[in-house]
Formats: sequence, structure tokens, C-alpha cells
Amino acid sequence: MDRQVDVVVVGGGSTGCGVVRDLARRGLDTVLVEKGNLTHGTTGRMHGLLHSGGRYAVSDQKSAKECIEENRVLRDIASHCVEETGGMFVKRPEDSEEYFQEKLEGCKACDIPVEVIDGEEARRREPYLARDVEKAIALPDGAVDPFRLCVSNAADAREHGARIETHAPVTDVLVEDGEVVGVEIEHETGPGKRVHREPGTTEEIRARHVVNATGAWAGNVGEMAGVDVEVRPSKGVMTVMNTRQVDTVINRCRPKGDADIIVPHETACILGTTDEEVDDPEDYPEEEWEVDLMIETLSELVPALEDARTLRSFWGVRPLYEPPGTGTEDPTDITRDYFLLDHGDRDDLPGMTTIVGGKLTTYRMMAESISDHVCETLGHEATCDTADAPLPGSESEARMEELMDEFGLRSPVARRSGQRLGSRADDVLDEYDPNPIVCNCESVTRAEVQDAIGEAGSDLNAVRLRTRASMGNCQGGFCTHRIAAELAEEYPEPVVRDAEDELYQERWKGQRHALWGEQLSQAMLNHMLHATTMNRDGDPANLDEKVDFGAFDAGAGAPSPGDSDGETGTAAADGGRASDDAATDGGRADDDAVTDGGRASDDAATDGGR
Repeated sequence: MDRQVDVVVVGGGSTGCGVVRDLARRGLDTVLVEKGNLTHGTTGRMHGLLHSGGRYAVSDQKSAKECIEENRVLRDIASHCVEETGGMFVKRPEDSEEYFQEKLEGCKACDIPVEVIDGEEARRREPYLARDVEKAIALPDGAVDPFRLCVSNAADAREHGARIETHAPVTDVLVEDGEVVGVEIEHETGPGKRVHREPGTTEEIRARHVVNATGAWAGNVGEMAGVDVEVRPSKGVMTVMNTRQVDTVINRCRPKGDADIIVPHETACILGTTDEEVDDPEDYPEEEWEVDLMIETLSELVPALEDARTLRSFWGVRPLYEPPGTGTEDPTDITRDYFLLDHGDRDDLPGMTTIVGGKLTTYRMMAESISDHVCETLGHEATCDTADAPLPGSESEARMEELMDEFGLRSPVARRSGQRLGSRADDVLDEYDPNPIVCNCESVTRAEVQDAIGEAGSDLNAVRLRTRASMGNCQGGFCTHRIAAELAEEYPEPVVRDAEDELYQERWKGQRHALWGEQLSQAMLNHMLHATTMNRDGDPANLDEKVDFGAFDAGAGAPSPGDSDGETGTAAADGGRASDDAATDGGRADDDAVTDGGRASDDAATDGGR
């Protein structure tokens, strides 16, 4: 027996991180295991919407009421993760007046604060809205950073005694005498991997209870235990634009459909989304027509999108669950509610509970529900305080003017650093003098990068998730080498080289379906900077790799030069360093990573410039 704990939580998305925080704060000895980084699955691939509940106010009022309740909670406990953008449901002339009124009444019935404004007022608030928008319903939607949110939950859990183990996939669920008694994990190698065992070794973690919080992958974990969990994964594709064409969440006021929302997120806008049921959550590549659909359809609301630069696309899967016997064919008809599956009651297999469905906005409520269940099962008396206890970084508002004076930062840098770090800003920024900007697009300073390295080691993609470094307009073209240089004092040159490559390749993944127009020019500039100016194309480590310049295509859907059959070739999907068969994942297949272009959310999907 390797170790005995109270609870093992499988899955490092928003729900799993919320569960481990809740249980740890209640005094239970808890371990979270995740096969990749935190947010590796659906949470890291969401569109960044903090739901007001308006999107469900007609079709799913139970979910709508849960959303507005948790919307208010997250604004209080996670202020450093939330931007209070506000939202609008806008009506064009061809949209139904009857549905507009139905949406309005549904919001009121769900206790969602609403205001009806005319087209002129809507355009005063958002000048780029189409001139023929007739009116809108204003309501409290917002934007949320899922990466910062999950890291904060995990950090709080660790402060209360929990163990957080990333890069540790579950290889088996341990069943003895008809009861789940723990899990077996394998410690994997990876940049910055910090483990309690050597990479490549396995570990049994014996537990009084196992929580399966793996979302779209819940069926895989259930299969290891010998039970069926019928998750219905639904693919959502999103497109990231180069600037914030709007500062408010814009929804199309019409019944469900693809491409009906624009979410401002950090320095970008995210267009969403599609809703297509898929068989395998690991196999759902997006297609160029889906990116075209986003721009074409949402340009009806914001015409400026037609001339904007598309940075990248990304996609993820919603972990939808439908109780047996419902028989819904259209995934958009499946409830967004969450379900707690007690396998002791349901399958005569005590010791394990699965939680499926739901949305990132309701992650804390879901975590409270399953934590109540676990505590009751284990006979542990403790109450939940996660709706009141601020997450690390949210204890107080950042003092922007004081930050500028104390640390000599320009105003935008101070503001963005303060937003990211919250109440930790003073402690982090005071560590380095001078404190230059490492990532210009996102105004990320050396202090923030070094702080993230202290948590993530040499895993620069984990540093990216904590700071947003490399997630702006240049997509890492001007800053990956600077970020990697911050590793040089502590790590040997081969580790630094590999870490930079990991980060640069991840940035290229999501640009494969956006290589036209101005973005193609930016992509070629990035290639020239890295492949020639930095001698990456002549790097002794890569002499066997050649650059296929013809793979830079002539536009959306156009064949590459020399491709008589219309295939787009291997493209510059990895910045000009892809081998002949590598285009689908930026030139570096990742066995346990979905080809997500750098990501999507628990409601399935965002990366705000990622």
C-alpha cells in the first residue's frame, strides 16, 4: 500500500479544482490528480463567459437560476479572475419580436437583472454594433479567466493541506471486494514536472472515496471501474480576434444556433460557438468552414469583424450528460444542468462518485454539492465556506496608483499586473528591480514570469496559463525567447531549449486555420524572426527539418502553391518547422492533449488570445 488518504479527486479542470478546495477546507486529506496541466481538458478551452443565466432563461430556467446565483458569488470571491463587462442580447430586424419578449420575461422569472435599451443606446455603449440593431436586453454577463480561477482554487487547496499532482494520468481504478479503494497513477515526464515519485513510475493512492470529475472523459474513468457513464461530448469551436471589437458580451437574441456570441476577453474577442455531438472527446478537429461561419455570421452584429485579423481558433467539448431514456437527438436540447452519480446506489459499487454536466460558472456550486455528498458518505461533519472565503488574490482590490509609485510601472502595466495578481501584487512585483516587461502584448513583467516559474518549474505553457505571456497579438513571436531566457539561471540549456520549443509550438497550433490576410503576414513575420533571425532553421538540433514555404496558403480555403489536388500541405502550422506529416498539431503530436489550438471551458471553451 503506497498511501492512504480520505479522497482522491480525478480531473484538474474547474470542477475538480473546486472539489479539492472544498474538501481540503473541510479538513479532509485530499489528493487531486490530473493527466496534464490544470485546465488541460474542457476548462482550458472555453469561451470565457461568466454566465448571467440569460442564455438559458427560455430553454433551461433551472440552469439560468444557478448561473445568476453563482455569477454573484464569483464576483465576490474571485474578483481577480472576473471582468465585469456586462452583456447584451441584441435584436436585428429579422429576429423575432416574440422571442425577444420571451427572453425578457424568462430573465425576469429567473431573477436576472435586465434593462431594455433601444438601438441608439446600444450603439452608444458599443459603437461597432450594426446600424440596424433595433434594441437590446442589457444584463450582467461577464468574462472569466478559467486558468487563473483553477490555479487559485488549487493554490487554496494546497494551503489547506491538499496535494495537487499534475502530469499524472490515472491508469487504473482500484476495486477490491466490490468497492473502489483508490487509483493507480503514472508519473509522466514533462517540463517542470514536480512529482513525489520518479517520472515513469506508478503509484497507488488508496482512498476512502474517489471523485470522478473528468468531464467529457468521465466515461473513460468509469470504464476502468467497470461502470458506464454515458457522457455525450459536444464540440464547440471558437475563433480569437486580434483586438476587442466590443467591450460587452454580445449575444444574438434568437433561438439556439451556431455563432451567436462575442466575448471580450483580456486583449482579444472570442467568437463562438458551434455545438456538434462527437463520439470521441480526443478527436474533434475544427474545419475552416467553422471559422468562416463565426466571422460571417457575427459580422451581422459587429460589421468590423469582417476586416479584423483572426489570431487563431480553438475547440473543446462540453461534458453534457443526459439521464438514460431521454433520447434527445440535438445536443443543443440537452440540459446544461449537472448530475451527481453515486455509483454505490446506481451500480452497487461504493467508494466512487461521478459528477458530470454543468458549466464553469456553476463549478463552485457543483463542488459544494459533491463535497456535501462525500462528507455524508464518510461520516465527516463540516460545513462549506467556499461561497464566502475569497480565493487567493481576491482578498482586496489592487492599489493601482500605489503600484505605479512603488514599482515604477506604467499605468497599463500596473493595471494588468494588479488584475492578474490581485492582493498578491505587492509581494510579487517587489521581488525584482528592475522589472522589465517580458511580454509586450499582455504587459507581463519579469516578476510575474518568475513568480509563475516558482510554481510551474520549467513548464512554460503552465507559466503562460498563469500570466497570459505569449497569448496576445503576436502569439509568442516576439516573446517566447524572452520568457525562456528567464529559465536560464536555474535550468541547463537543453531544458531551456525544450521549454521554449514547447511554448512556441503550442502557440502555433491554433493558427493553422487562420493563415490568410493580415494574420498570414504576422505568421510569416514570426517564422522569419525565429527561423532566420534566431537561426532556428539552421539550428544544429533541427538540421533534418526543412521549411516548406509553399505551405503558407493564399487564403481561407485556397490551395497551397504547388498543390494540384487542393490540399493545403503541411502549412506553417508550427512556424515553419513541421515535418511532412505534422501539420495537424503544430508539428508535435501530444499523446494526451486534444488538438485544441491552444485550447475552450467547462461550458466548453476559451483562451482569450491563446
